[in-house]
Amino acid sequence: MNRSVLIDEIASQAEEFLGGATDRKLGRAGIEEFITLEHPELDAAARKLVTDGVMKTLEAEDFFSTEFVGDPFADDEKESDE
Repeated sequence: MNRSVLIDEIASQAEEFLGGATDRKLGRAGIEEFITLEHPELDAAARKLVTDGVMKTLEAEDFFSTEFVGDPFADDEKESDE
């Protein structure tokens, strides 16, 4: 199988097998486990390349983002000023 196709396929399934993980280390471990279980035909070097590719794809999609949009305390500040 073409490595880039495999990377895209695994990245598209990440939500399912990572369960919304926001920690990169846990995400990487989950990806490594998924590849080991689902693609045992890959040797260690190929698994690393695929894992790196999936991580790169997910990071580009901001999969592991934990940033807030806006100011979560804005309403509290208004109330305390009044």
